Amino acid sequence: MRLTEQQIRSLYGQDVQDRSGAKIGSVGQVWADAAGEPTWVSVKTGVMGHHESMAPLQAARMQNDGRLQMPYDKATVRSAPSVETGTDQPLDADQLAQLYRHYQLQQQGAAQQPPQRMPGAPEMVRSEERIQVGAESEPAGTAHLRKRVVTENVQTTVPIEHDEVSVVREPITAANRGDTRPDIREEQRDMELRAEHPVVAKEQVPVERVRLNKDEVVEEQPVNAQVRREMVDADVPERARRNR
Repeated sequence: MRLTEQQIRSLYGQDVQDRSGAKIGSVGQVWADAAGEPTWVSVKTGVMGHHESMAPLQAARMQNDGRLQMPYDKATVRSAPSVETGTDQPLDADQLAQLYRHYQLQQQGAAQQPPQRMPGAPEMVRSEERIQVGAESEPAGTAHLRKRVVTENVQTTVPIEHDEVSVVREPITAANRGDTRPDIREEQRDMELRAEHPVVAKEQVPVERVRLNKDEVVEEQPVNAQVRREMVDADVPERARRNR
């Protein structure tokens, strides 16, 4: 696949599709042969950590939107021999042999100069800090339910009975004397008297259930934090600036 220099530079970061149109990953690096023609790309698949799978460009097609479509399925590309991310080393003979075997391609010229990695457009990564706000549970004290005994005075009334004695004098007349005979002597008659007094007894009676109940209350609490971010300034000579 013959590409212009601008197309080659635009390959970096472009999506790579398999033959069905499913995304495999994105272009990480490009290698060119001795004539400067791009021959291989590495594909960042996101499943090999710091390594990128290699794929041939000779049968690849560049779509109108810049995406690169490979004539292989996703599994074939992802299982291909890989290189370290960011490497600037050329592909050696052993690597090339493994790649040609993996993709079942005919290797041309054993003495061919190893493909060289092509530099992409100068770039730098701008980073920034972002806060991640969450909530963490921690002890906020202990609620206690205690029972204590207090003594208090209680006043009430109770009806009390007692006997009272009164003296009743009844004159004896001829009409009511009957068989009463005079009998002058000393004599004593007794009458039993009774009186009630207050008696206090105590009993223990359950009167109330008391328990602690906990409710979760959600409230918005402001969080203030400082974050850092990078700013990128381009210093381009006046004559080389593109007016947009």
